Amino acid sequence: MPKMPEDCADMREVRVGVDATDRELVALLERRFGYMRAAARIKDTREAVRDEARKAYVIAAAVEDARARGLPGEVIGDIWERLVEGSIAYEFEEWDRIRK
Repeated sequence: MPKMPEDCADMREVRVGVDATDRELVALLERRFGYMRAAARIKDTREAVRDEARKAYVIAAAVEDARARGLPGEVIGDIWERLVEGSIAYEFEEWDRIRK
C-alpha cells in the first residue's frame, strides 16, 4: 500500500503513490463509462444523448467540490470538460452500436 502524500519522504514514495492513484482513477473511469453504456441503452433517442444542461451541472459540481477541497477549480473544470465530452462521444458510439 502506498504512503499517503503527507507521509512521503522521497520521490520514489511519491511516484509509487501517484502510480497507484492513477490505477484507481482508471478503475473509477471504467465504472463511469459503464454508466454511459447504461445511459445509451436506456435513452430512447439519439438526440437525448447530448444534454447541455446536465453537462453544465456536472462540470460546475466538480469545480465546486474541487474548490471545497482546496484544489484548483479551473484545472478541474478543464479536466471535467474533456471527461464529459469524451463520455458523450462514447455514449453516442454505444447508442449507435446497440441499435445497429
